[in-house]
Amino acid sequence: MIRVVLVDDQHLIREGLRALLERAPDITVVGDAATGDAGVAEVARLRPDVVLMDIRMPGGDGLSATRRIVADPALRQVQVVVLTTFDTDENILDAVRAGAAGFLLKDTAPEQMREAVRVVAGGEALLSPGVTRRVMRAAAASSRSLDADRLAGLTERELQVLAEVGAGCSNAEIAERLFISPATARTHVGRLLSKLDARDRSQLVVLAYETGLITPGRSRGGDE
Repeated sequence: MIRVVLVDDQHLIREGLRALLERAPDITVVGDAATGDAGVAEVARLRPDVVLMDIRMPGGDGLSATRRIVADPALRQVQVVVLTTFDTDENILDAVRAGAAGFLLKDTAPEQMREAVRVVAGGEALLSPGVTRRVMRAAAASSRSLDADRLAGLTERELQVLAEVGAGCSNAEIAERLFISPATARTHVGRLLSKLDARDRSQLVVLAYETGLITPGRSRGGDE
C-alpha cells in the first residue's frame, strides 16, 4: 500500500485529492496539513511514501517545506511531488532543486494523478516531456550553471545514461536506446545518484543540463 500525505492550504483541494487517490486499492491517504510547517511535522510523524505538496501556502511555503523534508536523513525514502496551479519555469526548476521528485498541475486527470503517485513511489522521476523541456530551458539559462568537471568521474556509459535520464527517459527506455538490459540501466542510474550525490532522478535531469551534458531541444518528447 502506498501511503500519502497531502499538504495544501485549501480544505476542498485536500478532500478532493483524498477522494480521487483513495479510489485506487493500492493508495491510502494517511494524513494532511494546511501549512508548510504543519506538513513537515506530519511527514516526520507519519513517514509516508509520497507527499503531494502545494507551493503557495501560509506558515512556510511548499518549496521551503520540501527542502526541510529532503534535508532530513530520517525521511530519505519520502518522495515529494509539488502540486500547483502555477506552471512557470521558475517554479518547476525551484521545485526540482528543492528536492522534489516530480511536478504536477492541479488540473491533472484523476487516473494520471494516481499513476503519478505510483511512479514516484516506485523511485522514478515524474517529469513529463513538456515539464522536462521547461526544466532544461530554465537550467540552461540559469546563472547557477555548474562546472562540467563535476562529471569527470563518470564513465562513458554513465555519461550516456545521464544524458538519457536528462531527456526524461525511464529505465526501460534507456535500456532500449542503449541496447542494455533494464536491470543494467537501473544499476547505472543508481551509480549516478551515488557519484553525483543526487537524491533522485529529477536532480539528475537538472544536473544534465546545468553541466552542459545536453542542451535544450533534446528530450524524449522532442522540441515544442
